[in-house]
Amino acid sequence: MARMTPPAAPHAALPAPCERSAFPRQTFETLRTQFTLVISLLAFLPNLVLTLASAGNLSWSGAAWILLVGLLSAVIGYVLSGALLRPLHRLELEVGEGDFAQFHTDDPREIRSLRRAFGSLMTRLGTEQTRRNAFMATLVHDLKTPLIAAGHLTRALTELPLPDHEKRAVGEQLQTETERLLALVQQMADAHRFERDDVQLHLAPADLREVAEQVARRLRPQAEALGLTLHVDGAGQAEVDRAALERALGNLTENALRYARHEVRLTVAPRHVCVQDDGPGLNVPLNELAQPFNAQPVVIAGQQYTAGTAGLGLFIVRRIAEAHGGTLRYGREPPQGGPPAAPDASPLTTFTLVLPEVLP
Repeated sequence: MARMTPPAAPHAALPAPCERSAFPRQTFETLRTQFTLVISLLAFLPNLVLTLASAGNLSWSGAAWILLVGLLSAVIGYVLSGALLRPLHRLELEVGEGDFAQFHTDDPREIRSLRRAFGSLMTRLGTEQTRRNAFMATLVHDLKTPLIAAGHLTRALTELPLPDHEKRAVGEQLQTETERLLALVQQMADAHRFERDDVQLHLAPADLREVAEQVARRLRPQAEALGLTLHVDGAGQAEVDRAALERALGNLTENALRYARHEVRLTVAPRHVCVQDDGPGLNVPLNELAQPFNAQPVVIAGQQYTAGTAGLGLFIVRRIAEAHGGTLRYGREPPQGGPPAAPDASPLTTFTLVLPEVLP
């Protein structure tokens, strides 16, 4: 008959060394315990040294006195550590509740700095969450719409018996939707690139008038199709990244063509480049609109732009200007050469790209 061995005890029932030492280790990891220990030792050790130095042989009364001093030192250390750490403990509770903006009169300077740092951190996290939601809205809406349209047009080309002229028309519509999709993807990629602080530019002397003329030549067919005139005036030079500057001026000029009534003018000067149009202008501040992924829809000149794409173009322009060490400014200015009160002399929407590195 086979001999049966008794079953082994479960492994979990055996006490692990780490479990035996967990309690004292966790106890001494708290700041109050460490403060209590330090204060107690600072109060107890001098008394211990004096007692041992004054008494040659330690008697029972001396030992009792040392124990009493040690107990009092521990109590004093515990009370003082609680008083010192009260603002920090209160901040810990308020951070857990998510309400730490209120300053208290007994808060030390370091605790006030922590409150400001936590508040700034929560603001940045909220902004990033808002931008993330707007980015998702862009993916869901702005990218989905041209993809659906392209899918329908492709199905019409492959499945429907269309005559040649209708096939050409559907092909042109398909190309338009594809270009729209590629432009949006490129805009989002540029926004992600220029959102970083370390934007790398390749600066070289450039003729600003030549850069403006290049942008005007590229967009003049679009202006003529809209019945608008596009002019370039002035002259100037600067140390710039030519490709980035062309992108910035192109964004400003495309926005101007979108809202202009009659004309768009690019004016080059020794210290800046202006893009002006006779459109209605912005109905929100530039700082609020020029954000990488604006979470709120924006209505400009009666046209609504969905969350996510409303401020991408202006954000890219502003970051290009800042990367060059300049700024982007917005204003409404009266047209030159005519009285502002004239019926046909409404203020001009003016975006100024300031470049401080302009050469004399």
